[in-house]
Amino acid sequence: MADFPAVAEAPPPRTFRLAHASRGAVMDSARLALPCAITREWAWGSATGSGVRVCLIDSGVDAPHPVFTRPITPLTVTGDGLEVVPDEVGDQAGHGTACAGVIRAMAPDCELTSVRVLGSGLHGRGEVLLAALEWAIEQRFSLVNMSLSTRRAEHKEALHDLVDRAFFAGVTIVASAHNRPVRSYPWHFPSVISVGSHTLALAEHIECNPEPPAEFFARGIGVEVPLPGGGTSRLTGNSFATPHITGLCARVLQRHPGLATGQLKHVLAAVANNRT
Repeated sequence: MADFPAVAEAPPPRTFRLAHASRGAVMDSARLALPCAITREWAWGSATGSGVRVCLIDSGVDAPHPVFTRPITPLTVTGDGLEVVPDEVGDQAGHGTACAGVIRAMAPDCELTSVRVLGSGLHGRGEVLLAALEWAIEQRFSLVNMSLSTRRAEHKEALHDLVDRAFFAGVTIVASAHNRPVRSYPWHFPSVISVGSHTLALAEHIECNPEPPAEFFARGIGVEVPLPGGGTSRLTGNSFATPHITGLCARVLQRHPGLATGQLKHVLAAVANNRT
């Protein structure tokens, strides 16, 4: 961490540039309020996520696991250069493999890329997490699944800037609420889709929360997931609810390419099982 002088120098004058509309710019009505009643048939119907690019930022993935009948691209972030490179280590914790299994169960034909940022103890460096997210935004993935969060205040501002950049770039981040009542990020930021768990064993049952910051609830109790080495287990946590929502969003985006984060939230809320 840099040392700052006791008396800071006066900053140079700032030059402001007014935002203005381009002459002749046309707004596509598909980017505004959706033009019809929203049903699950309209939202995703029989879609499987085909053609939708999804990035999973987690502990890596056991790509050869037999549950994955379609290929997954395994990548990681180098420790020094913070560059995204092919991952030759794989998933040493099992968390990323489990989340990948849920995504593929919900959207079997999505194009899935894993970026490993966590080690065997599910710990990682904040700089590595930020580098992975920045890369995913630059690559313009449609969806980024983040079944993780950080409580470190020193990363809050940079993480907030990145998720806002994703929001305006058309990259939707689906983030897990913390399993305990603590403040962590990025799920607290309104520019992401934040997810907690409900107790029902129904993969497509989703609930909209009238009292955010956790906006949606999905299946997260006793979820059957793949584990590294070819096995399976049943795990519980918001981490496994989140990829249910990511998979459903992939199916929506196959049917309706280009929907922005706000529109995806609107679709999810419209088809939530707890609507009156």
